[in-house]
Parts: sequence; structure tokens; C-alpha cells
Amino acid sequence: MEIVKGPNNSHEELLAHMVAQYEVALLRTCYMYLRDRGLAEDATQETFLKAYKALDTFRGESSEKTWLMRIAMNTCRDMKRNTWFQYMDRSIEVETLPQPVWVQEFEEADDLTRAVLKLSTKHKEVILLYYYQDMTMREIASVLGISVSTVGKRVKTACNKLKKMLGKEDLYER
Repeated sequence: MEIVKGPNNSHEELLAHMVAQYEVALLRTCYMYLRDRGLAEDATQETFLKAYKALDTFRGESSEKTWLMRIAMNTCRDMKRNTWFQYMDRSIEVETLPQPVWVQEFEEADDLTRAVLKLSTKHKEVILLYYYQDMTMREIASVLGISVSTVGKRVKTACNKLKKMLGKEDLYER
């Protein structure tokens, strides 16, 4: 359900709707990106704060989810750029990480998650958005500010790397 901006909708109501609709998806993505629950919660809150401040500038050229994911990914990147991030212990138990939408078709989900975490940032981003958030290539291109063909190439390369890491040739590809 998309937000309908109108004279009767306050910013608070719009924000409440977005939080209810997308909080779990944003938290899941931030958690996989940052590998720390506390940081992921901070990034998710920061995402909604930035979205709230920018509600008047949202033109509706993309879906709300795409717009929020772009804000979230940029927030996570900013957090990773900080010097203190390098010194944090980000060791996590793989069992606590969110599973992709299609995980039931893959028996070794924890191995897959570990492999995804080892990917480079640009490949991890497309995998998180494509498989974990079930976004289209066009939506991912909008979130990351790259072309659709680049998204496709990155997804294919990331899948090939995952296949190689896991020794599987029959990984699920949609």
C-alpha cells in the first residue's frame, strides 16, 4: 500500500505508516550490512528520521520501499566509513541473522549467510536487496544509483562467487 499524500495526512501519520510497513525489512537489511544489531537499529531509526525530514521532497517517482532502502543503504555506508566502525567487534552468530525470502529452498542456510557476508560490499548490496528484500532489478538500480544492467551483472557475479564459495552449482536463482 502506497502512501497517499493529502491534506488530511500529517507527517506523523505518514511516518507511522512507513514504520509499520517497512521497519522489519529495513532492520533486516541494515543488520546484514552492518553485522551488528545495535548499529542496525540505530541505522533504521536514522533512516526513518531522515525520511521524516524529507517527506515533503518525496516525489513518488519510486516506491516508498525503494526510497527508504536508498536512505538506509546510504546511512549504513556512512556508518561504515566512520573510523570507530573498524575497531568494533562485529562477530555475530549466523543463526541470529535474517534469512532470505527463498531460504527454505536451500538446506545450508547458515553456510549461505556466511558466504554472503564474505562478499564485497557492492556484491553484498545487490544480494541483500534482490534476494533478502525481494526487490526488482529496477528498484535496486534506483536504490544504489546504478544502471539496471550493472545490477544484473553484479547479481550474476555475486551468485557465481557464492556458488564457488559453497561448492554448489545448483544455487537458487530467480
